[in-house]
Amino acid sequence: MNLSTVARRSMLAMAVAAFLAGAAYTQSTDSQADKKDLAQDRKDRNADQRDINKDKRDIRQDRRDIRNDNRDIRQDKADVAKDRRDRNADVRDIHQDQRKLARDQKKYGANSSQVAADKKDLAGDRRDVRADQSDINKDKSDLSQDVSDRNKDARDLHNDRKDLRQDRRDRNKDQRDINKDRRDLHHDRKGH
Repeated sequence: MNLSTVARRSMLAMAVAAFLAGAAYTQSTDSQADKKDLAQDRKDRNADQRDINKDKRDIRQDRRDIRNDNRDIRQDKADVAKDRRDRNADVRDIHQDQRKLARDQKKYGANSSQVAADKKDLAGDRRDVRADQSDINKDKSDLSQDVSDRNKDARDLHNDRKDLRQDRRDRNKDQRDINKDRRDLHHDRKGH
């Protein structure tokens, strides 16, 4: 073997060794970056899970709010019904007092004390009807507000549940990506 052949083989061996060393260095650098990416992915996934847990708590609170709103609505409906019954009773009293007033005017004359008492009763009944109608109007307003609040809460709950479903999908996709990255990292370490 001559000297030039030995020199060529030595140069070729050094070139191959340098190539392998460079490839190993590049692979270890990629491996470190992959580890950092994987760690960041885990942090992101944990943050997503915390968000999901908070969303679940918010949804439970929204459900409680809707139940409370429904209870308020039922109570307001009962109040309106009671106020209407009271008003209707007062209207019946007015009609009864008007009939009694007409009878007493015929019987005692327009200026008698009995007619004056009947007129006083009639005025009192009219005041009661106006007060009952005012209560009805207030209760109906409260009922309308409670229904609006309940409907808004129901819409919010629906949107929160949609968001939660999407968050879960995103979290599961992130977990699948983490698992794939972990497998790829392990595969890269083993020898590629």
